[in-house]
Parts: sequence; structure tokens; C-alpha cells
Amino acid sequence: MAIGSSPLLLLENEARALLTRLARVRSFALHETMVPAAGLSLDAQVAIERYLASGRRALRGLVDAYIAWLRGPAARTASAAEAQRRFTFLRLRFNAVLSQFDIFADVVTQRSESQTGVWLAGLDVVAADALEMPGYYDPPPVACYLDRGHGAAIRRARTRLPGGGENPVAVIRVPRERMVGSGIASSLVHEVGHQGAALLDLVDSLRPALHAMQRGERRQRAIWACWERWISEIVADLWAVARIGVAASTGLLSVVSLPRVFVFRVRFDDPHPTPWIRVRLSCAVGDALYPDQQWGRLSRLWEDFYPTTGLDPAHRALIYDLDAAIPAFVDLLVSHRPPALRGRSLGGALGTPDRRPERLRALFAGWSMRPAHMRRASPALVFAALGQARADNKLSPERESHMLGDLLTYWALRATLDRSEICATPAHPDARAVTRQRAIVS
Repeated sequence: MAIGSSPLLLLENEARALLTRLARVRSFALHETMVPAAGLSLDAQVAIERYLASGRRALRGLVDAYIAWLRGPAARTASAAEAQRRFTFLRLRFNAVLSQFDIFADVVTQRSESQTGVWLAGLDVVAADALEMPGYYDPPPVACYLDRGHGAAIRRARTRLPGGGENPVAVIRVPRERMVGSGIASSLVHEVGHQGAALLDLVDSLRPALHAMQRGERRQRAIWACWERWISEIVADLWAVARIGVAASTGLLSVVSLPRVFVFRVRFDDPHPTPWIRVRLSCAVGDALYPDQQWGRLSRLWEDFYPTTGLDPAHRALIYDLDAAIPAFVDLLVSHRPPALRGRSLGGALGTPDRRPERLRALFAGWSMRPAHMRRASPALVFAALGQARADNKLSPERESHMLGDLLTYWALRATLDRSEICATPAHPDARAVTRQRAIVS
């Protein structure tokens, strides 16, 4: 910044400096290195690049317009404070565009990590499969990345990004410490559930029903007010149980296994249910969707881990009241018929017969004899079956990790070859070439 310059010249130079820095923000396709199998889905790549390119063009236009204003007659009659005010807002917009670039850079950069990048591409496939609801909505692209900590999160597609603009891709952050095992599916599919619930407007459709239950004595109103406050996270938990069965509940148990003070803490300003109640609720949802004795056993195991003895009497009474209300709440939840499901109940639309424990056990027994058959099943179903086997002590953690690592690699490679086939197939495809491609991953 040339301090001795006139105010307008000084600000023009600063604006031109923004343009030079903006020009160095290149497409990810030009500077991110990764093996093809680690790449984002074609839809996600295109959506991200188009969104960021559009933002850069818009910003460049704003900077050019500002420079033109500085050089025109209007700036000569304006005060230095007015010129500075305009530049300040321009720079804020510039920083917002860079922040959006960094959001997606976190997703793309990890694809260059050896093995991890390919596994992330495999998780993209699992997430996309768990989000499928044919006939109800057009799912957005999904992109996964890892971060520290034990909790997952999602930046949903079609929501506002920092600085403005609509997010073109569902970006799911999953905890690095959960790679690789069926526990990763619990975190992943829970976040997918947030996206699915938003696409079906499930939370807003449930709130009036929950609000209507807040009648009668004060204690009863307080309990149903808690369910209403926590409904967003509860619906995501329901989605996870529906998609991957008991693996959702065992994964949740692992995530919320915290010191007692946190497990029993009831916070009315937190969208997350009290952990002790949340695990019990997950098991009750599982039993409603896929009846089996395992849910009761898991729920009792959770009680053994965290007995209510020693709690303050008033606190324990609240916990008991919430626990006693679970059956009625679960019945309302699974029987709810939101407009988006066109007459179907939530439990009927999300629950599927192939996720029943007996079916998952039969699938795992068959796959143990013919492991290659797992590759023909949907990724979410595979995670559900392996999670069921873990819960039944039929699968060791070591073998599970090895199997899932191989499967994530396979799903990533298959998706890559499918994309390549679509892009490279001529008007009259050579069937033998397609057969050779499929043989690589079979």
C-alpha cells in the first residue's frame, strides 16, 4: 500500500491486488493430485467446480465494477470514507469466496492421502446408497472427509454457505478415529439422515404432532417439549437404524460412552438428546422397525454400563419420566405420515425387510461361504450385515476392519470405472471392452 498516494489510487491498487490473488485460486482439477479411484463422484466434482467458478466470476465482476467506479466521475465527488466503505464490503465478499473454497478444499485434499483417499471415495458410495429414496426426491451429490474428534457432522446440500450462495453438495465430516469398522457407518448414515430428513421435510412435519402432545400436567408437557427440542437428531438416528440396523445403535453407544456426568446431563438448549436416553431410544426404534430380542439385551447392557444409582432424586425422576415416555414417542414417530411420503408411514417407508436381524444373519452366513457375493449387495446392506455379525460376536474387529477396507476400495474402484465407462463409451460400444473393465473389479 503506497501511503503517499491519493485515497482513490490507494484503494484501486488494493482492489487490483484482490484480482491478482483471485486469479491464483485455481480449479481443484488443476492442482489436486489423487489416484482416479479416490476422486469425488462426477456429479459432486461438476457441482463444486461450477459453484466456485460462478463465485469467482461474480467476485471478479464486483471488483471490476468497483475499479470502474473509482476511475469514474462519481468517485471524484465522493468522500474517501465512502470509497473505503465500498472497498471494505468488497473485501468481505472476497474473504467469503475464499472461505467457500476452503470448505471444499478440506474435502478434496484428503483424497491425495495414500489409501485414505480411496476409502473416502468408498464412503461417498455408501452415503449415496443410504440416501436413496427412489420416487421421493432427487438426491444431491455427497462428499466425505475426515476430521479429528469422535463426532460427525454434515453441511447439507441446498443450504446457505458462509457469505451466501447455496451449497451444491452434501459435505459429511466423519471422525478419523472410527476408520475402518462398522462404527463408521453409524456416524456416516446418521449424518445422511439429516440430509434425507431435510429433503422430506420430516422435522417440520413432526413438530405439530409433538406440540399437540404437550398438554395435561406440567411434567407431561416438559417431557414432550424435550422430544420436540431433540427431534432433528432423533429423526437422523431413526434413519440410521432403518438403513444399517443394530450397527447404528452399537455405533451410537460407542460415540456417547462418556463420563457419567455427560451421559446423564439433560440440556434443554441442546438439540442432542441426553445420551442415556438416546441409546435407550435407539434400541426402542430398532425393536419397532425390526423386532428381535437383541434390542432389549443391548438396552440392558447400556443400563449396566451407566446405572442410575447415585443420581440426584429430582434428576433421576426426570430421566425415568423420559424413559417411561419412550414407547409412546416411538409409536408416534414410526406411525407418522408426513406429506412428502404420500400416505406412507415413516417406519413403513424407511424400514425394509432385508434389514431384519434374521435376514442379516442369513446374508452374513451366505457371504462367509461366498465372500464375493457381498460385492453384489448394496453398500448400506453390507454394513448392516457386518454390523449385525459384530453384535452377534460372529465377526472379530480385526476381520471386520480388513473386510470393510477391501470393500471400500472395491466400491471406490467400481464407481471410478463406471464413470470412465460412461465418459468413454462410443455410440456403438464394444461389449468386450465393457466386460474386461467389469472383470477388473469382480
